[in-house]
Amino acid sequence: MSTTKTLALWVAYGTNGVVGSIRHDDEGYQVTMAGADGPAGTYPSLASAKGALHARMTPGSAWPLFQEH
Repeated sequence: MSTTKTLALWVAYGTNGVVGSIRHDDEGYQVTMAGADGPAGTYPSLASAKGALHARMTPGSAWPLFQEH
């Protein structure tokens, strides 16, 4: 039985509140958008995960504020 440990969590804030989150675990950086039923994908670096999260926001949205929790 394998277990996945969350090593870090970042919450992304847009102009109207939380837009998503990034969790770092043994598999990589997992992007989940606010209100989604599941993750949007897993990325090899925090920078690529942040870019992917921003790309999934409404076109023209400002870069979100990422706050580590």
